[in-house]
Amino acid sequence: MAAEGTGHDLSADDRALDRAFAAGEDGSLEALYRSCSSLVYTLALRALRDETEAEDVTQQTFVSAWRGRDKYSPERGPARGWVVGIARRRIADALDARSRETRRLEAVRDEPAPSAADPLGGQADRIVVRNEVENLGPPRSTIVALAFFEAQTHEQIAERLQMPLGTVKSHLRRSLVALRRGLEAADASL
Repeated sequence: MAAEGTGHDLSADDRALDRAFAAGEDGSLEALYRSCSSLVYTLALRALRDETEAEDVTQQTFVSAWRGRDKYSPERGPARGWVVGIARRRIADALDARSRETRRLEAVRDEPAPSAADPLGGQADRIVVRNEVENLGPPRSTIVALAFFEAQTHEQIAERLQMPLGTVKSHLRRSLVALRRGLEAADASL
């Protein structure tokens, strides 16, 4: 029997799917998703131990696969293996993001409380932050405001805005990155 991944052990349907996906044919992404999304989800869940993050990674994997399909070549191996490679990179990214977030939270916890001697400084900071949040635009500004100004949980925000939980979390993650950049730029201009 041929070695796995050489293309010789694939069925004619698998090879046809690989070619259709590489060509960007209608329905090929859906067929590839049906073929290997449970494998991608299982890998993500085992590594991340969080269902929502595993769902996000699965979604990101297939979006990345579709957007990058011009880099896929059926001659180099099956699409399933290529998608698993993308999933592993997305899992690593999620673990890195989690680690960075933990370090940020620890750094914030270790910072001293703002001084009561400078009440206007605190007010100015709040104005700058609110302005940066508004600059995010909808729905991100709404999600950030609900999370931080109204202290709502991700689940409460998803329910209130009638959005999938993973989408809320993704918007929040991207928003925090954008806020950080905006606030760093505002600090640099002072």
